[in-house]
Amino acid sequence: MTYIQDKLVDKGPSKLSEAELLALILSNEQAAEDIIRDFGSLAGLVNHPLEKFYRYKGLGDAKIIQLAACYEIACRLLQKEPHELPGRLC
Repeated sequence: MTYIQDKLVDKGPSKLSEAELLALILSNEQAAEDIIRDFGSLAGLVNHPLEKFYRYKGLGDAKIIQLAACYEIACRLLQKEPHELPGRLC
């Protein structure tokens, strides 16, 4: 995982692929690559039940709950007006 973390620090989060971003959340590069391959993109994950993610090796309750929490954070941020958001995190 160090390579992806280093890439984020050196080049910024916008330079990471969807699989790399997901790998940082899941701490599992292979599962992230498999998920993106199967669902097509991060957007493809929307509206699928959490149970669908248990089929990926190395993902259990904790990681799937983290994924659901990240999705909810993204949804809440999208509901904010631009002036309500503080600038960039990275």
